[in-house]
Amino acid sequence: MDERAQLGEFLTSRRNRIDPDTVGLPVGGRRRVPGLRREEVAQLAGVSVDYYVRLEQGRAAHPSESVLEAIARALQLDEVERSHLHQVAKPGPKRRRPPARERVRPGLRQLLDRLDGVPAFILGRRMDILAWNRLGASLHADFDGLPPRERNMARLLFLEPASVDHYPEWEQVARDTVGVLRGLAGRHPDDRPLAELIGELSMHSEQFRRWWAAGVVRQKTHGRKLIRHPVVGDLELHYETLQLPDAPDQMLVTYTAEVGSSSETSLTLLASWAQSEPVAEHLDAAATSQA
Repeated sequence: MDERAQLGEFLTSRRNRIDPDTVGLPVGGRRRVPGLRREEVAQLAGVSVDYYVRLEQGRAAHPSESVLEAIARALQLDEVERSHLHQVAKPGPKRRRPPARERVRPGLRQLLDRLDGVPAFILGRRMDILAWNRLGASLHADFDGLPPRERNMARLLFLEPASVDHYPEWEQVARDTVGVLRGLAGRHPDDRPLAELIGELSMHSEQFRRWWAAGVVRQKTHGRKLIRHPVVGDLELHYETLQLPDAPDQMLVTYTAEVGSSSETSLTLLASWAQSEPVAEHLDAAATSQA
């Protein structure tokens, strides 16, 4: 993915969302574009209009930290967006070799299996589902039965029609997923399979195309999620997303229910049901799919 194109797309989307009145600029007259004009961003950031235009068009290389911080303030970026701006504006060196296949340590597999009563799985750098425990698969999908290429949370969300029923708040989940993918694309601009995934989703999902164009960046660390399960009904769960220190591109995701809630009862029932169901040996999706 072209880093400079990412930068221009991101800057454009962020200035389009800002109401001029909220930053003290006059709104009079007809405006040809939503949000701020380029010259207005340059004025707020204290940089020349020509330089900002070249930056947004991908023609200004190596912007300084101070310039990026000034633009971040002008565009009212939050911490996740600020980090993304620095990543796409000053990317690291190009990879000379394709990224290595993602594998999950045996110790982490043992941890997943010992998380009794807690749905859990490990996501990779493209939102691939690399490993999971029995309850994690029972909550979401038969990961064992899926071809390795289809074991991907974003692909399941946008290309599997049943996902709309699985997530009662599907639109919010989907928007957040688009934002997470954009953040991953900023960190891995030379990851061809990631670019191909984004292209596939853009081709087959009008919602994905629209939300990708909005330029939103998300970093999901924890929160609440509603899931509608065909066996135990609706569950309100709290998720934690933990970045693994020795594998920074991998994340351990766990779900828990509030103590004493109906969702806790339903999760316990689901765990009992999962134990009674035959489950194939868990596989490492990355070991059999492309890097």
